[in-house]
Amino acid sequence: MNTRQRFNAVMTGRPADRVPFMKVFGGGNAIVPHWEDDCPGIGEKIDEMLGFEGGYRGWQVAPVNQGLCGGCGKPQVIEEDPSRCLVRTGLGKEVVEQRKGGDYRHHRVAFAVQGRADWETIKAERLAVDAPQRFPDDWPDHVARYADRDFPLQLTHGGVYGFARNLLGDEGLCLAFYDDPDLVRDILETFTDTVIGIWEKMVADVPFDLIEFWEDMAGKNGSVVGPGIFREFIAPQYQKVRQFADRHGIEILLVDCDGSVEQLTGWMLAAGATALYPYEVQAGNDAAKMLDAYPALGVIGGLNKESMAGPDLAAARSAIDREMDRAAALISKGRLIPGPDHFVLSNVRWESYRYFMEQLRQVVMTTPPPTRA
Repeated sequence: MNTRQRFNAVMTGRPADRVPFMKVFGGGNAIVPHWEDDCPGIGEKIDEMLGFEGGYRGWQVAPVNQGLCGGCGKPQVIEEDPSRCLVRTGLGKEVVEQRKGGDYRHHRVAFAVQGRADWETIKAERLAVDAPQRFPDDWPDHVARYADRDFPLQLTHGGVYGFARNLLGDEGLCLAFYDDPDLVRDILETFTDTVIGIWEKMVADVPFDLIEFWEDMAGKNGSVVGPGIFREFIAPQYQKVRQFADRHGIEILLVDCDGSVEQLTGWMLAAGATALYPYEVQAGNDAAKMLDAYPALGVIGGLNKESMAGPDLAAARSAIDREMDRAAALISKGRLIPGPDHFVLSNVRWESYRYFMEQLRQVVMTTPPPTRA
């Protein structure tokens, strides 16, 4: 079996010779910058060194703009000092603070949509299905390459909650569910209809393996919306995507959602999703419990990235070894591809990351997954 076949088999509970060994977080040859000090040139070769399969996160993304496309204006620097820069992005009223150091370097201080007029402008200027910038000029070359690929390939949904959250902010969106529900419905429906329109063009040329949603709609205490809001506003869009996927033989609907997602798991599966990641351990998620509770659930991740943290490898080794025991137990439940539960941060040394991944590769190669149809 190749990586594509293994991914699809494991995520759907069909027989597989083993689980694929995937990076899960971080793009091609992605590293923590200070790792170059310990291993010069690592940013050119880490994927090959560690034997990651499938490229990118283990599954890849086609170079088609499936989100906001075109321009409402050019970025403008409002204020800058040695530690930060404030930028008006050109997307509605959005202003972003860009930090010049640390692991998380930017956040929004003002959101693009602060009223219906802002949304109407964005909808008119940035969400045309036929925008000429969506497909690259060399799309036929990509189509030819994908015809005989050995890696999974995704269609991308920028999130039902996630897309609206980026426009309005968490607080603004949660208020709008009650204060302006028609605006929220228009945002959610318009965006999902747009991406489905783009996908129709893509699937005419290429068979895809999965659809990924980016949501991040939970904190450490659970979902930021209740079940009523989820059923009324969010579930209909998932169902719409599920119908599209069924028409085109796409079995896997994967949701990327940080935070405590145990409550959301059931809601999302009922709406049409089939898999979630990364099941952050420090947010209280128990991937084993979720696999037991939902036999049709697929899981990616589930291992505590902070096990790699520590001043040196000796300090991290015992914690990493415990995560390897957990990885083997999770694989043995079926429908799970193990990996760190988010991006590795700057508190992780290269030698600890390398040990984690070398041990995980050994677990993956020697722990057969069961059939879990």
